[in-house]
Amino acid sequence: MHSDLLWLAPNEPFPAPKAAWGQDSPAPGLLAAGGALDKPHLLRAYRNGIFPWFSAGQPILWWTPDPRMVLPVAQFRLHRSLRRTLEKFRTSAHCEIRIDSAFSTVMQACASSPRPGQPGTWIVPAMHSAYQELHAAGYAHSVETWVGGQLVGGLYCVAIGQAVFGESMFAHQTDASKIALAALVGLCRYHGAALIDCQQNTRHLASLGAHEIPRAHFLQHLAQAQQQSAMHWQFTPLYWDALLSPATATA
Repeated sequence: MHSDLLWLAPNEPFPAPKAAWGQDSPAPGLLAAGGALDKPHLLRAYRNGIFPWFSAGQPILWWTPDPRMVLPVAQFRLHRSLRRTLEKFRTSAHCEIRIDSAFSTVMQACASSPRPGQPGTWIVPAMHSAYQELHAAGYAHSVETWVGGQLVGGLYCVAIGQAVFGESMFAHQTDASKIALAALVGLCRYHGAALIDCQQNTRHLASLGAHEIPRAHFLQHLAQAQQQSAMHWQFTPLYWDALLSPATATA
């Protein structure tokens, strides 16, 4: 790790995002290490477009990539096959979306489902504890796919006003995580939230309409979105309506 990486004392402020390592470095987007992993630090980080990401045995690492992967909710790719899945899901008496009914379980399931190409999880116990604290304060949420009374997929995210930061997803059944993401998109559309932050580029997210934007543009969006009123984090059929109108169909 480069010797010029900034190490933060527990209460030291974050440097400006432009101080992050560039694309020619071993870890593009890495901003700082150390500090503390708790609600005040996490909120301060997210409000400035910074997030923690590290593995067991590493110090706390703080990131702010440039470019930034985002999913504009108006550009969510609702392919015909997914539309059929969602229409069937919403009309089944055995299927439902729940929000914040099993946050800790969702995090544990995400931790048991490492990202492709990674040997282990970055959702270490300290991360789990810190996001539980955020959840208790109303800033972290789970969107859950339930079938037959069983949790089969879902995601968790951070939200400040209308700024939404996707964190991780899991699926124990085919398309269960896509259903949860679609529900989150519907919630965002209904409330007028424009973007879901995806943090890093993945082929899966790109297939659903996510793309990279300059960090400066993301920070401009963030400054405005976090000033908006908090969204209503309780699922209603209106969120499906916001997503499944005929105008949203794609091939």
